Amino acid sequence: MKAVTNSRLSRLGGNLVIGLTLFFLLGPLIAMLIFSLRFPLTGQWTGRAWSAIFSGGESDLTNLWQGVTNSLWLAVFTVVLMLVLLLPTMLALRLLRTPLSRVVEFVCLLPLALPAIVLVVGLAPIYRFISINLLNTDAIWLAFAYVILVLPYSYRALDAGFSAIPIKTMVEAARSLGASWPRVLFSVVVPNLRQAIASASFISVAVVLGEFTIASLLNRNNLQVAVFLLGQSDSMTATAVALLAMLFGVVLLVALDLISHYLKGKKIGY
Repeated sequence: MKAVTNSRLSRLGGNLVIGLTLFFLLGPLIAMLIFSLRFPLTGQWTGRAWSAIFSGGESDLTNLWQGVTNSLWLAVFTVVLMLVLLLPTMLALRLLRTPLSRVVEFVCLLPLALPAIVLVVGLAPIYRFISINLLNTDAIWLAFAYVILVLPYSYRALDAGFSAIPIKTMVEAARSLGASWPRVLFSVVVPNLRQAIASASFISVAVVLGEFTIASLLNRNNLQVAVFLLGQSDSMTATAVALLAMLFGVVLLVALDLISHYLKGKKIGY
């Protein structure tokens, strides 16, 4: 009898924790939805903000769609740069097993301890030089800064993938069969790291789509900056766009979980 009571209390406690967690997570989203549908001055319910996102309405959303486009291209460019930088570096460190691996790990995790405002102070002179002497002021070049932001999360995801496979044995076997280093990387390493690469890529995309501080202080336009500027003139539409952006992030996380399970099942032959 006592065991049954303890079991019921455990289930009740678990359900209570889950309920509080859902309320904590969904409460702000529901409040945003209500704000985007209910006019704050008159209390009238309207779908104007949501229809304006797709039809334009009375608001000029040119800047918003430019920010969305910039953020999507930034996400792609950042993921490519991150993989090009980390995959060969981590492979070399795994094969050589040098003390530099600790140094690289420290450098990759260092951005976690640096606020974005501190990064901007150091990046501003560099971007000023790049804009004047090398490239231009296009927002796409923010990808260089965003790679720094996503390094800690991407490094951990890829490090877990490398730790799960006998990478040194696989590379030595491929090299003994005459495979070149590019073939080893793309035909041996990458297929066995699909789950880790997917995790690192999705996390990087989520970070890029939610970044505001660096783009704002460097006077570049991305999704979050465009939403902030839209909020100065049309707060309801800006709230609706912000809610869509957050829901897109949730979809990304769910997609990451589904893809991870699919790749894991495929790897073990399910």
